[in-house]
Amino acid sequence: MSVSTSSRTIPELLSTLLAQFSMLVRKEGELARTEMSEKVGQVAVGLVLVVVGAVLLIPALVVLLGAAVAAIEQAGIGPPYSALIVGGAVLIIGLILLMIGVSRLKAGNLMPRKTMNQLQEDASVAKQQVRPDHGYERAA
Repeated sequence: MSVSTSSRTIPELLSTLLAQFSMLVRKEGELARTEMSEKVGQVAVGLVLVVVGAVLLIPALVVLLGAAVAAIEQAGIGPPYSALIVGGAVLIIGLILLMIGVSRLKAGNLMPRKTMNQLQEDASVAKQQVRPDHGYERAA
């Protein structure tokens, strides 16, 4: 968007600046809303994984405790050990799901990074636009 500033008045330039600034703010707001809706989806998946992990941990604990009691009663190789293996497997799966869900809920994962990067780029471009030597070559 190259605009010749020699034929435009200051009020026209200010009007254009305000219009472009308001459009920029509107677009950045849309980007932030879109990115936050993506992050809400990540939170939902994280919460589901935490709930599923917690639901699996409860019966795993019950199975492990029942197997431990049966193993102590019989003190030999038999069915209680199979219950220990099943309970241990469910416990491991539940812990893995729980850890994945918790990691998705960390604050660093929920930040709108795309919007932050875009705002930094906009600030950089604005600084370049404001510089007095922008777009002009100086005579030697």
